[in-house]
Amino acid sequence: MPIMAGTASPWRREAVFLTAMLVVETSVVGISTLFKFATSKGLNIYPFLGYSYLLASLLLLPSLFFTNRSSSLPPLSVSILSKIGLLGFLGSMYVITGYIGIEYSSPTLASAINNITPALTFILAIIFRMEKVSFKERSSLAKLMGTILSLIGALVVIFYHGPRVFLASSPPYVNFRQFSPPLSSSNSDWLIGGALLTMQGIFVSVSFILQAHIMSVYPAAFRVSFLYTVCVSIVTSTIGLVVEKNNPSVWIIHFDITLITIVTMAIVTSVYYVIHSWTVRHKGPLYLAIFKPLSILIAVVMGAIFLNDSLYLGWY
Repeated sequence: MPIMAGTASPWRREAVFLTAMLVVETSVVGISTLFKFATSKGLNIYPFLGYSYLLASLLLLPSLFFTNRSSSLPPLSVSILSKIGLLGFLGSMYVITGYIGIEYSSPTLASAINNITPALTFILAIIFRMEKVSFKERSSLAKLMGTILSLIGALVVIFYHGPRVFLASSPPYVNFRQFSPPLSSSNSDWLIGGALLTMQGIFVSVSFILQAHIMSVYPAAFRVSFLYTVCVSIVTSTIGLVVEKNNPSVWIIHFDITLITIVTMAIVTSVYYVIHSWTVRHKGPLYLAIFKPLSILIAVVMGAIFLNDSLYLGWY
């Protein structure tokens, strides 16, 4: 990848970073929308995560033989492996809380609550001295104001029920209304989903900081991504075997939308974490986080088209 190696001009390199992150965020929202639909067809979250991350690690496996052969890399010590294992555990927690939160609410809410990710990441980056704050600098003041506004915005989305912006209608050839939760439970489900998605935001922010640290001491994006996906597959599958011990049939995947969702998730994941590792190495953890709020626009459009979501100013 010559552009990633730093041979391109600065403006072209910035364009590559920007394009890569926009593609990543669009793909993630697309997977969330597809997952929301697949759950209505019987897809369980734990097989979904276990199988998709296992397949993602298999897709990344060949890259280990063609990348990171440089002798400048430090040895893969127990310390580095432990940190990657911790990153995998955090990743498992945020994908589990995130996708369960989507089951209770919607991809649109998930994208809206992503507003807290830049704020939390910025706070953690200050604590771990990855970012410096000076009240005399406009950039620092802008980051502080953005932090406050993003936290307020996330709270408004969860707790404020405002007017409807538009009411989506299903295409005549698909009836998505049958997948909507009963009106009597929608309010409590929305709050539960919001709480889980807030927890996800915390896990994501912590993982960004840890990922930045790992890439600073072991800058091997493909290898770190491979080990990470293996860890997430093991952790999510283990938790799933415990949670679903009385329901082994959930691990049987049929050749329908559930299989398509798993394969698509695996492909997106294998690219997603390589791009994240590469970006966080060169741009820092806050650069990853600032793209999260952009996903709400993508989620609103996809939710209206594919899930029959109506858009409110606040929650519904």
